[in-house]
Amino acid sequence: MQKAILLTVAAGIAIGLAGTALTFAQTAPRSPSDSSLRPAASFSNIANERDRSVALFTEMAKVLQHPRCMNCHPATERPRQGDARRLHEPLVVRGKDGHGAPGMNCTTCHGKQNYDPARIPGDGHWALAPASMAWEGKTVGQICEQLKDPNRNGSRDVPGLIKHVTTDSLVLWGWNPGVGREPAPGTPAEFGALMQSWADTGAACPAS
Repeated sequence: MQKAILLTVAAGIAIGLAGTALTFAQTAPRSPSDSSLRPAASFSNIANERDRSVALFTEMAKVLQHPRCMNCHPATERPRQGDARRLHEPLVVRGKDGHGAPGMNCTTCHGKQNYDPARIPGDGHWALAPASMAWEGKTVGQICEQLKDPNRNGSRDVPGLIKHVTTDSLVLWGWNPGVGREPAPGTPAEFGALMQSWADTGAACPAS
């Protein structure tokens, strides 16, 4: 009987340690190479303009494919959350306009700013990206072509895209995500500079 109790306790401790390890693995910071962005000027040594443009977008993709962006650009109707990109709990869906289904709007839980005591992120217009801008499962080249397409990106030209990523509060939230979430790589200014240089070199896309 005593042996059985000891085995049960040992199993409980093992499960607890495994859970702690899993949580740490999901929230552990990434390596510095993943959390930084190369300065736009560092690409000036690439002589061929198209190659330089492609390289700039590939660097931008560190942000675009990061959980802070990908979680809100899902391939399905359901957002993801956290650095591990788990399906959103409680179960919510995109809804008609990206703000959730009736009775379960995003604003039911998400306020105008992060609420760190409960680890609930927030912004003044918290929402999923339009389904036409789903990036999940796509290559960097496919995301690039999608981003440039006015029929899918909200009728924006490239200057409009630059304005969007440098001024929209929900985009900027990616670098200020609150407690327990890793910020997007680099800074908003660095990302904006990369995007401007990408535009100035022809806004070329990597091969899909």
